[in-house]
Amino acid sequence: MPNRKFADGEVVMGRWPGSVLYYEVQVTRYDDVAHLYTVKYKDGTELALKESDIRSQSSFKHRKSQSSSSSPSRRSSSRSRSRSPGRPAKGRRRSASQSRERKDDKKKTIQETSLALPVLLWFLCKPSENNTKRYNGEPESTEKNDTSCIILEQKLKPDLEVKHVLEQYSLRSRKDEKKKEEIYSEKIFATVKTIEKASSKTKELEFGGRIGTFMLIFFLPATVFYLLLMCKQDDPSLMNFPPLPALESLWETRVFGIFLLWFLLQVLFSLLPIGKVVEGLPLSTGKKLQYRINGLYAFIFTAAAIGILLYFQFELHYLYDHFMQFAVSAAVFSLALSIYLYIRSLKAPEEELAPGGNSGYFIYDFFMGHELNPRIGSFDLKYFCELRPGLIGWVVINLAMLLAEMKIHNLSMPSLSMILVNSFQLLYVVDALWNEEAVLTTMDITHDGFGFMLAFGDLVWVPFVYSLQAFYLVGHPTVISWPVAAAITVVNCIGYYIFRSANSQKNNFRRNPADPKLANLQFIATATGKGLLITGWWGFVRHPNYLGDIIMALAWSLPCGFNHILPYFYVIYFICLLVHREARDEHHCKQKYGLAWERYCQRVPYRIFPYIY
Repeated sequence: MPNRKFADGEVVMGRWPGSVLYYEVQVTRYDDVAHLYTVKYKDGTELALKESDIRSQSSFKHRKSQSSSSSPSRRSSSRSRSRSPGRPAKGRRRSASQSRERKDDKKKTIQETSLALPVLLWFLCKPSENNTKRYNGEPESTEKNDTSCIILEQKLKPDLEVKHVLEQYSLRSRKDEKKKEEIYSEKIFATVKTIEKASSKTKELEFGGRIGTFMLIFFLPATVFYLLLMCKQDDPSLMNFPPLPALESLWETRVFGIFLLWFLLQVLFSLLPIGKVVEGLPLSTGKKLQYRINGLYAFIFTAAAIGILLYFQFELHYLYDHFMQFAVSAAVFSLALSIYLYIRSLKAPEEELAPGGNSGYFIYDFFMGHELNPRIGSFDLKYFCELRPGLIGWVVINLAMLLAEMKIHNLSMPSLSMILVNSFQLLYVVDALWNEEAVLTTMDITHDGFGFMLAFGDLVWVPFVYSLQAFYLVGHPTVISWPVAAAITVVNCIGYYIFRSANSQKNNFRRNPADPKLANLQFIATATGKGLLITGWWGFVRHPNYLGDIIMALAWSLPCGFNHILPYFYVIYFICLLVHREARDEHHCKQKYGLAWERYCQRVPYRIFPYIY
């Protein structure tokens, strides 16, 4: 085994990968197999370096002393050459004074110009927390910083050589020097701006990239319409493909008008000056957007409006009779909204674009969302659609299905299965609105842009697919006993408890890790200053909130019985969705937290399902 040169705990100078800059680091351990030193920078960043990338501090101090000892002689010789013995004493004194002033000004200018580039390179290459974060707190790989530094050094190297020559031989007038300095400074910052713009582009594409997102734009609406047509059939088996309706039967102007009225009504409720105003997470610029938390008030006002309509004998089962037309209207509206969002994003500043939807490819950015937080004044379009028209509309649709079941089957009260489905999903929606502030920390708000994916998901997929069980029970009534209903209720309560307690732990820890109520929770410190919980629900599995979601989705489907798999589509979809999200979260966390995330994964090996996955 080769001898190691540096011992654990020794303070040395480590080269930052991809650059020629060295920083003070501390050796933490040595890998005998890979022959790599794990070092820790002052900001907490840990990296594995080769022995050739590490130097002792004494070598740097020796160079510094040599450099400082040689400079006085050069300055004295320069002063001796500047004298003019042939001039009168008075003139010589005036000339010497003016010469010293000019030299001081020139020296100051050269120092300022000389310092500009090293400071700039240090800012781009330094291993600090700011340079290990991407827009909205998401991680950015260190390769991006390294590439930026190399590009900047290559682009400015010729200018540096010319500048050093001109400093040695002062052949220009002061006016020319100032002009050159301005041009040089502009070139530096223009280069930096170009590099930053290039580095903000989305490099890793999701959902199969351009081809995958193009297909999803058509596949998602087709899936919704297929599911709704299947529920209308007497035998909704997968092998029994439903007949396609006439195109003219899918559109009704009155239905579209009702949907538009519903959307505007929710906009009105969200603009009411009630509820507290909170700040979101910091953006890439450090700015924090403000959000009004009044979703629960909007739900109460909506419930009052629905109660008034029912009091005046409005037939709410109209939704059931024209369910397909409402789905088409919502899809058309979401497509129009997506087109508007993409067009307006073309004029948005670079810092306001979404890190996940800035690839430069039209289809991909259109699907993922090009702009992060599109707003009309203080009205945030993405935040509004996330919880209001679709989520509250889901509850209204469930109620319409309950009334339709009673009318079609001549029931004096709804079936027990329909009551369970309505109750479970009502609890889920009310919980989301009660904890509305927590949505500000989700990836939908902090990372994803507002494009077709979220617009269609919020306005079409949530209200029309999540209500699939209630829609199915209208045409396929299922009778369950009270003991079975009690067992299903227990399953839903277990899922809800895991979901809510896990999310509460995470949100409270993010807001205030020093809260005395969280003193019993243990965590792993990371280089970003945040901690990874290793006790409580987050020490059980890595994504306990996803586990609770899946258990609740199963409880929503069980009241529909086991005659057909169609009501369980939501469970299958939910598992696929959460596995995709979990994989995305794993990738981002690995980039963001580095070695700390690897230690966390060793401590918590299971992702969603304990002892399984």
